[in-house]
Amino acid sequence: MHDKITAMLRERGVTLESIARLVQDLQRPYNPQLSLEECLVHVEKVIKKREVQNAVLTGLTLDIYAEKGLLPEPLQSILIRDDPLYGVDEVLALSITNIYGSIGFTTFGYLDKVKTGILENINVKREGTVNTFLDDLVAAIAAAAAARLAHH
Repeated sequence: MHDKITAMLRERGVTLESIARLVQDLQRPYNPQLSLEECLVHVEKVIKKREVQNAVLTGLTLDIYAEKGLLPEPLQSILIRDDPLYGVDEVLALSITNIYGSIGFTTFGYLDKVKTGILENINVKREGTVNTFLDDLVAAIAAAAAARLAHH
């Protein structure tokens, strides 16, 4: 399942290294010598958790189906416009951060607000692309990896 999730992310333009860069940026104030490789180790550990894999699989599948117009209304329209009152995308992402406690939770909120790094690119609206879940899932993985790193 790990390989499937990694491939799905890559197909959506997200590498584990780009998530590790988010982690490194988040942790730089606390550990200026932190290497990208160490951040990547923590991202990999998060991705290997079954709960994370299930959340990513579910969210990305909904994004892909929305792109193909395969969802019933009104869900189809809600996902295409990334309706700010929908909130299910954040709730699914929070299932990832909750594994790592309050640090993961608060860090996710920060990333969801500032949209730095790969999140900035994901959040750009492009015709025919739906990333309603992707941005939140990537932010959650980064937040969880940062929390995991802080706990270690």
